[in-house]
Amino acid sequence: MCCTEGSLRKRDSQRAPEAVLCLQLWQRTVPLDTLKGLGTCFPSGPELRGAGIAAAMERASERRTASALFAGFRALGLFSNDIPHVVRFSALKRRFYVTTCVGKSFHTYDVQKLSLVAVSNSVPQDICCMAADGRLVFAAYGNVFSAFARNKEIVHTFKGHKAEIHLLQPFGDHIISVDTDGILIIWHIYSEEEYLQLTFDKSVFKISAILHPSTYLNKILLGSEQGSLQLWNVKSNKLLYTFPGWKVGVTALQQAPAVDVVAIGLMSGQVIIHNIKFNETLMKFRQDWGPITSISFRTDGHPVMAAGSPCGHIGLWDLEDKKLINQMRNAHSTAIAGLTFLHREPLLVTNGADNALRIWIFDGPTGEGRLLRFRMGHSAPLTNIRYYGQNGQQILSASQDGTLQSFSTVHEKFNKSLGHGLINKKRVKRKGLQNTMSVRLPPITKFAAEEARESDWDGIIACHQGKLSCSTWNYQKSTIGAYFLKPKELKTDDITATAVDITSCGNFAVIGLSSGTVDVYNMQSGIHRGSFGKDRAHKGSVRGVAVDGLNQLTVTTGSEGLLKFWNFKNKILIHSVSLNSSPNIMLLHRDSGILGLALDDFSISVLDIETRKIVREFSGHQGQINDMAFSPDGRWLISAAMDCSIRTWDLPSGCLIDCFLLDSAPLNVSMSPTGDFLATSHVDHLGIYLWSNISLYSVVSLRPLPADYVPSIVMLPGTCQTQDVEVSEETVEPSDEMIEYDSPEQLNEQLVTLSLLPESRWKNLLNLDVIKKKNKPKEPPKVPKSAPFFIPTIPGLVPRYAAPEQNNDPQQSKVVNLGVLAQKSDFCLKLEEGLVNNKYDTALNLLKESGPSGIETELRSLSPDCGGSIEVMQSFLKMIGMMLDRKRDFELAQAYLALFLKLHLKMLPSEPVLLEEITNLSSQVEENWTHLQSLFNQSMCILNYLKSALL
Repeated sequence: MCCTEGSLRKRDSQRAPEAVLCLQLWQRTVPLDTLKGLGTCFPSGPELRGAGIAAAMERASERRTASALFAGFRALGLFSNDIPHVVRFSALKRRFYVTTCVGKSFHTYDVQKLSLVAVSNSVPQDICCMAADGRLVFAAYGNVFSAFARNKEIVHTFKGHKAEIHLLQPFGDHIISVDTDGILIIWHIYSEEEYLQLTFDKSVFKISAILHPSTYLNKILLGSEQGSLQLWNVKSNKLLYTFPGWKVGVTALQQAPAVDVVAIGLMSGQVIIHNIKFNETLMKFRQDWGPITSISFRTDGHPVMAAGSPCGHIGLWDLEDKKLINQMRNAHSTAIAGLTFLHREPLLVTNGADNALRIWIFDGPTGEGRLLRFRMGHSAPLTNIRYYGQNGQQILSASQDGTLQSFSTVHEKFNKSLGHGLINKKRVKRKGLQNTMSVRLPPITKFAAEEARESDWDGIIACHQGKLSCSTWNYQKSTIGAYFLKPKELKTDDITATAVDITSCGNFAVIGLSSGTVDVYNMQSGIHRGSFGKDRAHKGSVRGVAVDGLNQLTVTTGSEGLLKFWNFKNKILIHSVSLNSSPNIMLLHRDSGILGLALDDFSISVLDIETRKIVREFSGHQGQINDMAFSPDGRWLISAAMDCSIRTWDLPSGCLIDCFLLDSAPLNVSMSPTGDFLATSHVDHLGIYLWSNISLYSVVSLRPLPADYVPSIVMLPGTCQTQDVEVSEETVEPSDEMIEYDSPEQLNEQLVTLSLLPESRWKNLLNLDVIKKKNKPKEPPKVPKSAPFFIPTIPGLVPRYAAPEQNNDPQQSKVVNLGVLAQKSDFCLKLEEGLVNNKYDTALNLLKESGPSGIETELRSLSPDCGGSIEVMQSFLKMIGMMLDRKRDFELAQAYLALFLKLHLKMLPSEPVLLEEITNLSSQVEENWTHLQSLFNQSMCILNYLKSALL
């Protein structure tokens, strides 16, 4: 029988000192209910990995070479370039698809709605030419070209040219490629093997166009820059005929609807309709717009031919009357890259280098085409970009082409164009002018937008290049607004608007002029509401204006190097700050009241508008700073400069935490209000490039960069993330940015560490007898009586069944006593080994893997009465002492020791060896619990103090 705690307390005065010591040790074991709450005070394992990662980051010594904060995501606003498009017909879906090139990938659109169907995987270089058959799309880049299946995946790659490929022509199961060195190679598509190779002398016959004439089996027609044409049989490798030409270079070849008839476009602007079977010219056409860029024929019953030109005009020719019937002027703002009439439909597909894809329908009585559908981006480099709204899904962009457009980061169907600004919109509508080039406003240089009152009146204010008046725009109506804001007393052409801002409420616009004047206008009525300063706000040109979030403070800066703070309501000067250099850009983060200034000496100053003092100064750019952006929380300041670098400055620490170079200088940067993307625009680029914020989905080291840090060049993202790039495992180097960190089993030896075992393994060890008693069944289970195969009967006149025999021997027991045959458990054997080598990890792991009943059985078997020995019990106490010394598995040590004392407390005082171990454990438990209690008291004291301070 084991003694209970109550019986020991009644008789502790009659006990010997040894028994009292054992009882006190049992009472000093930490209550198991108390240990339940230690997980939050003394975390272990995964809970401490955050602190461990921070420590590992400080120990990282190698420097990174790429951006740690931003990764290229994709490009927006790119639809076409100078590569001719490709039209394909899907027999399965009965639809036409048009494919346009955008740099290193191509887009496929459904002609019916001009919706984006697929974006191909990127290739290593820019695509230089494309072609397609009924199944595959072919794209050449450099001296290699690939075949794409399903408009996306590369399935074949052809390598063999040494010069850049500029012509591709599908030819049944073969594909013909021509490079700039005059090498023509015919490939088998599916085996990727070379079938035939022809070499042409560039000085005599430099191939400029290629065509497979209809019904001409195994024959191709080649046009040259020298003007002559050659007809080849590629199966027999023979030159069939040479056409002398017209002594002018051939630019385009197109099959006419009639057999044997081919249209030949020349550098002189002539289009020759020629019968190649009889070598006879049927008719000639000539346009005065320069060389012919592309040719196409209508096949819906109208004998019309369309020819493109370098200036963006399209000429329509009647083949029966042999005359020009119509002109589509300014179909594109740049050269017509490609034009294609859809088979048996009055639809013309055109694309050009102006980043536009258009579909024209010919349903008018005069045969003139009207614009049916289009996908269009900016046709000139961008001047300014800014996120619009608070959801981070729209980006407003202004370009040198004079348009203001909105691009969606979610889907292209949400894109919209606000159009060109017109000087007099009413006059244009009244007179019905078709050509509005003369009345268009110059490009927008800067703009400010606010969506607070966008449904009531205009919410965008923009200043134009070389113009004094600022235009308003309405985002919901997607058009230019009703007002042009400018001072009435100024009539000179030398003064221009240089800076604009709109208040957070959307009611007022603040405009700075090159004369130093800063004016306030009402956005609803366009009425002038006053000016800052008596005559003018600054002596030099105004470089920036900003209004705080409460419309109480206005900040302006001028080229003379002064930063001024004004009262927004009464226009009175409050404070003036002299800067070290003339400012270039000013940006205000309204939520935090932090003002960023980019100076002409390539440095950045950060001010607090509350204290009106400079709080941070950054230097490091080697070129003019073009734009800046704050992160949504105001912690980072991102700057872009002409040195092709984008730098991220951490304002709390005042350090540079990220820097990377680009192959093109960034002109504008804008951070999403949600912080997920950084948008940039670049010199000579038409798109908006998105960079994802890595810190939102990965742990990023924000340690300061060293002074001698040399950033690497990062390529601009494409319309699709780069894929299909195989990297050998041997060449992959481990990243030095994030070091793999494993949390140690114990971080601080002064604290106690808990195990990660569930509470059911240790919390109820002292209450197992109560639990077993509650779970004990009221009646023992009875074995069901089995009926014999033949039921016995008792002999007699009346048949009766015999009752089964019952065993009434009370002496027979079902318990088998093994006696000396009882074997020791693995736990006992490991304890015996631990007494020799002083290693108890294996024995402790065996206990951790056991359940509560198994733990009780193992501890009971330690006594000599149950097959154990005094040595095994001594070894168990040494194991508990080892756990207390290490201060690991603290709750397990207390639970195991409490159960051991409950089971064997009666016999411990009678054994001197065990009594000595108990004495050592008593001091260890007392010391650990005293230290733990002091930490609890300290934590509770601090917590109560903080609660009282907050209340």
